[in-house]
Amino acid sequence: MTQVITGIQQVGIGCANVHEHWKWYRKAFGMDVPVFDDEAEAKLMTRYTGGEVHKRQAALAMNLSGGGGFEIWQFKSRTPVAPSFKPQMGDLGINVIKMKTRDIDRLKQYYKGADIDFVEHGSPDGGKALWVNDPWGNPFQVVKGDSWFSSRNQPTGGVCGVIIGVSDIDKALPLYTKALGFEKVVYDQSGAFEDLGSNEQFRRVLLRKPQKDAGAFSKLLGHIDVELVQCLDRTPKNIFEGRYWGDLGYIHVCFDTINMDALGARLKEQGYEFTIDSANSFDMGEAAGRFSYIVDPDGTWIEFVQTHRVPVLKKFGWYINLKDQANPKPLPNWMIKAMGLNRIKD
Repeated sequence: MTQVITGIQQVGIGCANVHEHWKWYRKAFGMDVPVFDDEAEAKLMTRYTGGEVHKRQAALAMNLSGGGGFEIWQFKSRTPVAPSFKPQMGDLGINVIKMKTRDIDRLKQYYKGADIDFVEHGSPDGGKALWVNDPWGNPFQVVKGDSWFSSRNQPTGGVCGVIIGVSDIDKALPLYTKALGFEKVVYDQSGAFEDLGSNEQFRRVLLRKPQKDAGAFSKLLGHIDVELVQCLDRTPKNIFEGRYWGDLGYIHVCFDTINMDALGARLKEQGYEFTIDSANSFDMGEAAGRFSYIVDPDGTWIEFVQTHRVPVLKKFGWYINLKDQANPKPLPNWMIKAMGLNRIKD
């Protein structure tokens, strides 16, 4: 299947204070390289923000060991709203961000020294995983990863996947397998979610898209895991019911694409049309690109970005320009590593 997405560019995290969150994510996950930190109006998102244009601050943070980033997002014109209930595994939306590490045991020692609480569990594929909550209650699962960009001395890499709650896995699967090209099923099992220490019954399907050298940032972003989770014992709730895009918690998962038009055509074949499409280049301050959105069968927001411009050394005016490149090849390693010169050191 022809590549249309190359990795997870970022997962959106709604918060009340961008820099407070970002500082903790640098400590826990090494997300210390800024791509942009921008304040503007979210003019194209009014469909999901009550019909009003709202001001926001958004920062994209990366870990150059490899993996996707966090888009840390804060309303500046309204107070962000939390869910009216405590989300549980299997509720509709993004439940968990998956991070990767080279060495689970080394990470355990780091977390103990950094006073970061974690719980260790096995996973259905036979590996080990650490579960961590940030100070605002957002859950993360750290698993052993096998796709890396550089050997920085950090205990984790970036984002390698997400866990998404769905009402019907069989209904959701074609979006990922046929439209987005997740051809590998790592496991498909039903039973208790042992990681939760609960007897509640779930069906879990882990889909994987291996890293391939297609797209400017494919070597950095690495492989993608999407785990779909369906509650079998109760009716799940929609995590963003009655709230705006951008409110507290996990907002969206954003996939990096190399051909937005081809992606749109493939999605349309499966019954998914863009609900939002910037059409031309959209400026995020230092960075720019074309972005679009769809919603999955349960209303979860999925974003796609085709990158046009990324800063390397902003103070010298050095940017990577990809706007006129069709299906770009991976950028030279040295060029991506140069972005690390902007690294934030606490």
